[in-house]
Amino acid sequence: MASSSPATDVEGEAPRLNRRQAAKVRTRQKVLDAARQLFAERGYEPATIRDIAKGAGMSTGAVFANFQDKAELFEAVLATDMVKLAETLKAAAAAETTVRGRLLAALTAGYHVSLEQLPLVQAVIARSWFQPVAAEMRARAAITPLISVVTDALQAGVGDREIRQDADVRLLGEMIYEAWLSNYRRAAYDGWTIQQLTARIGKQIDVILAGALSRQ
Repeated sequence: MASSSPATDVEGEAPRLNRRQAAKVRTRQKVLDAARQLFAERGYEPATIRDIAKGAGMSTGAVFANFQDKAELFEAVLATDMVKLAETLKAAAAAETTVRGRLLAALTAGYHVSLEQLPLVQAVIARSWFQPVAAEMRARAAITPLISVVTDALQAGVGDREIRQDADVRLLGEMIYEAWLSNYRRAAYDGWTIQQLTARIGKQIDVILAGALSRQ
């Protein structure tokens, strides 16, 4: 008797989706794309489920069939975007050969990508102060890949003897990431450009690493 469950052609491959499952995946992606665009343009609060549904070309019921509420939808957008952003940072860091070069290249690449959707960045930062503990834990998990790019660059510096062997790489990584994130306020309220943000984070990296550099 034929099974209604997804089939595979080769053992170990991901199962093929039937039409209904494939349609559900497409619907979910349309909602995510529409939500990302509105969050990036308006921020969190002004972006309504009604407008997101309209942008996706479907009913609000279709949105709620895929996401419990706007908060869950926002978290899904954030999680997806953080993975892509981490890949961008990692690729930029890989092109450099010094710890400062890796850090500056990675974080500048991050500004290039995210400055175009500044309201979304502002929404992420603003919500981090008021979301439930469970949501905060999920948000921390979502940004872990970004911090890992920074700590990996620092760890490479330890291996290259640019950074002291006893340096607290985790703490340094968190401090550099938090400095990078804090600069978005300058972009939002003072109209800082990529060049100004890059210069700023470069100086912050120098200050934070000053006591951790090897004395050779």
